[in-house]
Amino acid sequence: MGQKHQQSTDSTSDSKKKRRVAIAPIVGSKDEAEAGTGYQIDPLDLNHFFDDDGKIYGYQGLKITIWVSSVSFHVYTDITFESSSDRGKGITDLKAALQDMFAENIVEKKDDFFQTFTTEKHYISSVVTKGELLVQNAADGNGHSHADTTDTQVIRFVMGDMSAGLLYSRLVPLVLLLVDGSNPIDVTDSCWEMYVIVQKIADPEGDQSRLLGFAAAYRFYHYPDTLRLRLSQILVLPPYQQKGYGRRLLEILNNAAMSESVYDLTVEEPVDSLQRIRYYIDVPRLLTCSAVQSAVDTAATHLKEANLSKRTQSSQLFPPLTAVNEVRKSLKINKKQFLKCWEILLYIALNPVDKYMENYRIFITDQVKASVIGKDTGTKGKQVIDTPNDFGEDAFVMYKPQDCEDGHVDVDVLDEDQKKQQEQQLLQIVDERVKEIQLVAQKVSTTQA
Repeated sequence: MGQKHQQSTDSTSDSKKKRRVAIAPIVGSKDEAEAGTGYQIDPLDLNHFFDDDGKIYGYQGLKITIWVSSVSFHVYTDITFESSSDRGKGITDLKAALQDMFAENIVEKKDDFFQTFTTEKHYISSVVTKGELLVQNAADGNGHSHADTTDTQVIRFVMGDMSAGLLYSRLVPLVLLLVDGSNPIDVTDSCWEMYVIVQKIADPEGDQSRLLGFAAAYRFYHYPDTLRLRLSQILVLPPYQQKGYGRRLLEILNNAAMSESVYDLTVEEPVDSLQRIRYYIDVPRLLTCSAVQSAVDTAATHLKEANLSKRTQSSQLFPPLTAVNEVRKSLKINKKQFLKCWEILLYIALNPVDKYMENYRIFITDQVKASVIGKDTGTKGKQVIDTPNDFGEDAFVMYKPQDCEDGHVDVDVLDEDQKKQQEQQLLQIVDERVKEIQLVAQKVSTTQA
């Protein structure tokens, strides 16, 4: 989950992959729309929106421009092409496909789209009054003046309410275009909640509110009598990114989880950038927990005194169950997230001193092997090998040979080249993980200094 990566504009690459892309300007006024300015997001891959095979047929020189209003979130689409012809597979009905994508948000005429900047300019100001105000004058998540936050609010909406459902429906174009792997939520299900962060803007005709970002979370039943809060979608509008608003939304969700006694807070398939923000929030919180600090000190002492290079099995330096439970109860951090943060906490506890880094790297290597290959350095017979593909991206598969018994692998299963490839892959993963840990640790240490 997270913002989609922009596709390459390389014409050769696009022609080989037969991508159909759209240019999507996000505009905040009629003047921006008429001038063709605004925040440009291009190109966007639209293949997966068209029929089952994800292809558009019958056009030469096709260009699709999708205008999105940051005031009312209406959409106007402009379709141009050099020629069209039926070559045996028909001609894709683009207008119908785009209508299915954007539903009632789409405006057919450009002049009517321009008009929405006037007729709908108070829409957000009006609808936020129907939600629950959680935070007034919310500072940005970095604690710095990266953005004007003197008139910001965080509002919560519970789905099932008509105004909440209509607001989310207005945001569906952004979900489809910008949130990786997301589909619209069920606005009739009251287990869904939406958190929006808005900023007031002075206007001679009355204050307006600008929507900066939003998050959607679901409350799952947890036996026997609690709920789990799961973050499913989060997006800060591109013009307002890198200002701390996404972090602020995550902090609000943490506060809601703690104040409302849910079992824990989880995140659905976070992309790397979102996961890194979670680290920036959760690691400092964990450093204030006495049970965690005691466990970290014990594990760090072992890393300083032991010689893991002579170990005969994987290093088991996990936090005790009492600490895991305490973190979940008090901070609502789930076990999976805690264990990821644990690696960073150990690095910080080592200070880091060079003579301890060999042991630390062995510890991280064991964690990577456990997560990618198997639970022990013996790997339980599982193997990782490179696999070629048609997408120009690195990939590997994990498998267990049929002749593997009792967790042992025939040494002849992999030839020497495959073993070297496996070792290189693991080394690369470990290097990337250690670099990420160092980055987060440096950021956290600088912030707390």
